[in-house]
Amino acid sequence: MSFLAEHWVLIVALLAAGFASGFAGGLFGIGGGVITTPALYAIFHLLGYEEGPSLKTAIGTSLAVIIVTSVRSLATHHRAGHVDGEMLRHWAPWIAGGAGAGGLLAHWAPAELLTIIFAGGAFYVAYRRLFGRDRGHVKTINLNRRRMKVPLGFGTGFFSSLMGIGGGAMGVMVMTLAGRTMHQAIATSAGFGVAVAAPGVVGFIISGLAAEALPPMSLGYVNLPAFAVMALMAGIAAPWGAKAAHHLDASLLSKGFGAYVLFAAGALAFDVFTG
Repeated sequence: MSFLAEHWVLIVALLAAGFASGFAGGLFGIGGGVITTPALYAIFHLLGYEEGPSLKTAIGTSLAVIIVTSVRSLATHHRAGHVDGEMLRHWAPWIAGGAGAGGLLAHWAPAELLTIIFAGGAFYVAYRRLFGRDRGHVKTINLNRRRMKVPLGFGTGFFSSLMGIGGGAMGVMVMTLAGRTMHQAIATSAGFGVAVAAPGVVGFIISGLAAEALPPMSLGYVNLPAFAVMALMAGIAAPWGAKAAHHLDASLLSKGFGAYVLFAAGALAFDVFTG
């Protein structure tokens, strides 16, 4: 009880971040890691843990939450008939392979490198959402060809795992650039989150088993209490976000999300490199 009384603000922050990540995950077809990773890092850092263990545990825990978010949002999008199941089947093995490799690499990657990867990817996502131009009709590209799915799928999994995000942010960009509709890109990319997060979590658990100075009740680089709290809220909110995606103005919401991504990436980078 004393812990709850002393850290109630942090617990509320976990609940709020979990809900926000779940809603955003359903709404934009992303895993929500761009929300949970900075939030978890800030919480672990405030509790007094070093930046390296804090950031790696934030990324690993975020990936675990993404599994719940992605499954819940994918089910809702699938019922609406927007998911490209063929693309998921073609891409999932390569995404999973890249994600597992990224998770295992986390043991040797310094916190600064992970921050650069996260912030660089997030800044690019923000730029695309805030300043990307509507190019009108785009010729549809077959993304299931081997020369497309192997490098793009593996790369999506690898960098998404290191960034602690679900792969949907990259998936939406790739699919829309290839001529797919926004609704189909969002719905299908929700499935990328499972392919990224599941092997990514395994990699972060294995790579963190021998790590020291981790937050209490951590399994490798996955903190179980933080996962439980965030996953509960994300699981509740993800279907609501997915349903909203079918009705709300995608352009305005996309720009608003881009603004948040820009802020979150900048805040994380500032905290790591100046703290």
